[in-house]
Amino acid sequence: MKNTFYAIAFILSAFIGYSCSSTDAESTETKNAQFGEIKTLGAGDFSAKEKDSNTVVIDVRSPEEIANGFIPGTDLFINFFDGNFQDQLKKLDKTKTYIVYCHSGNRSGKATNVMQQLGFTDIYNLQGGISGWNGPLSQKE
Repeated sequence: MKNTFYAIAFILSAFIGYSCSSTDAESTETKNAQFGEIKTLGAGDFSAKEKDSNTVVIDVRSPEEIANGFIPGTDLFINFFDGNFQDQLKKLDKTKTYIVYCHSGNRSGKATNVMQQLGFTDIYNLQGGISGWNGPLSQKE
């Protein structure tokens, strides 16, 4: 009896997990088709992409975090937790390519989702954020 209960519970949880993941995948595909795709950029590919004159690099970390250093080539510093975050994004040119990073990739992932909803179409989230960056850091003067 106990084994039957565990077997049913396992099958039920597997079914629920599968159905939830299918729904998430479908909604992601729909979202990407409507707004454009958010791509992930590895630290190794950052330099080549950043050198393109149409590319803008945005650091969405707090001023305190930025004071400890930022990735060279960063063009804009827009704090994700600033109440004017979306207003600052709305001022940006939607025809440009954007690379967005934070500490680990979580905030920048959320920031790129906001950008996508605002109509930006060429967006990259730096995988692993500044924590995944192996190069030198710059300091604000």
